[in-house]
Amino acid sequence: MELNVDNQIINYIKIENEDYISITDMLKSKDGNFFVTDWLRNRNTIEFLGIWEELHNSNFNYGEFAIIKSQAGLNSYKLSVKEWVAKTNAIGIISKTGRYGGTYAHKDIAFEFGMWISPKFKLLLIKEFERLKQQKQNKLKWDAKRELSKINYKIHTSAIKLNLIPTKLTKEQINYVYAEEADVLNMALFGITAKQWREDHSNLDGNIRDYATINELICLANLENLNSVFINDGLNQSKRLERLNKIAISQMKILNKSDKNNIENDKELITS
Repeated sequence: MELNVDNQIINYIKIENEDYISITDMLKSKDGNFFVTDWLRNRNTIEFLGIWEELHNSNFNYGEFAIIKSQAGLNSYKLSVKEWVAKTNAIGIISKTGRYGGTYAHKDIAFEFGMWISPKFKLLLIKEFERLKQQKQNKLKWDAKRELSKINYKIHTSAIKLNLIPTKLTKEQINYVYAEEADVLNMALFGITAKQWREDHSNLDGNIRDYATINELICLANLENLNSVFINDGLNQSKRLERLNKIAISQMKILNKSDKNNIENDKELITS
């Protein structure tokens, strides 16, 4: 995964479900010829790393840390990441080889390293990291709603099979009935059939549901459940479509109003 900070691509990886950011990539944004070892020479750096390890690492070697801390800041003092890890059993900074090789630091430490590059860089790094995490969270929510829609689709098609498809129909005729019932939901929610959407969006891949919003997918999942109930109750298609459309309008108003209220609440928190 990549961050883009001030036109500099910075890799980050997951280690035991924790975010680690490449400080090797970050270093490219610092003016002049500097190395991670230059940062490790600083006494404040060593003190910060020691505190971080104390909070997160039960196997941290405090004896070796005390020796390193006593030497930090001296002109003759030099310490590599590998030495730091080997001597103290540190877990906050690691060195990796291979395709994504380099020195990686836990996000807490990487943000501190960003301050060494410049205050501006640190703020841009945090902003970009939070943006990417939010983007990922939104995608997870969308995927979850999409999966919910797929599950409800199975319930929906089962109701169609049990109630609307005579046993002697051909496979092509059966597929037509499924597609027709899917369009009952499309018409109720989107006001358009799948075929009409494809004709209007011939430049796009996928189908109408691939481009639905999270709120639309939530509503669609509810409509699929309700339609299966209406089918089992013996309601004809036109009556089901009329009822589903009214429900879709009502639910979308509620969902969109909820989103608007959440946005307003977020604005109040930011300005308070």
